[in-house]
Amino acid sequence: MLSTNRINYRKGLWDGIPIGLGYLAVSFTLGIAAKKAGLTAFQATLMSFTNNTSAGEFAALATISAKQPYLEMAVMQFVINMRYLLMSCALSQRIDSKFPFFHRFIMGFGITDEIFGISVGTADKLNPFYTYGAMSVAIPGWSLGTLLGVLMGSVLPANIANSLFVALYGMFLAIIIPPAKKNKIIAGLIVISMAASYIFSHLPAVGNISSGMRVIILTIVIAGIAAILFPVEENVYDEK
Repeated sequence: MLSTNRINYRKGLWDGIPIGLGYLAVSFTLGIAAKKAGLTAFQATLMSFTNNTSAGEFAALATISAKQPYLEMAVMQFVINMRYLLMSCALSQRIDSKFPFFHRFIMGFGITDEIFGISVGTADKLNPFYTYGAMSVAIPGWSLGTLLGVLMGSVLPANIANSLFVALYGMFLAIIIPPAKKNKIIAGLIVISMAASYIFSHLPAVGNISSGMRVIILTIVIAGIAAILFPVEENVYDEK
């Protein structure tokens, strides 16, 4: 058991290296924004270490800059990050039943879009130590990038600093392209999801809904329809 956990941890560590490097570049811009909002290097780094979400942190910094009340910030964070509830629920169904319940809480702390993508894409039942390995690289990368952004953000030209945010989209592509190449249904659902997200953001009735809430609605609707039309066999994730 210990040997299996070590193997999975090392694999997660290896798969998490590109995520950590991407986070390092993306969070550099976050550090610049944190400095402009009046946060010290320690405060900004602590925020990134305990709150691993770019959208949530940028929203928090905007709220801090506007000197809005804490209650407004709390509600905003809840709405923006609601999608992680769905991700955590999905991963909880993949965890090997041999592991105690508390592993779900530890994994829940480090669930991001990218870590969820590689964790849910494992072939067999999910060993939590695989996710821990990815977290061990991704979270320090996110925190270190924020720290460097606060300390060195003023040194880089603004156009170069802002271009670092493009790394986030590169990570998304690296996660969705491999499974899409293997499965035409997944490829089709990705295209439908992208098109629906674009349409929803421009429709008068739902255009003003927060991005987090739109993700929740689209995920439930599209995933629900896909589950009905293209059901997956229950034993697809059984251990070999």
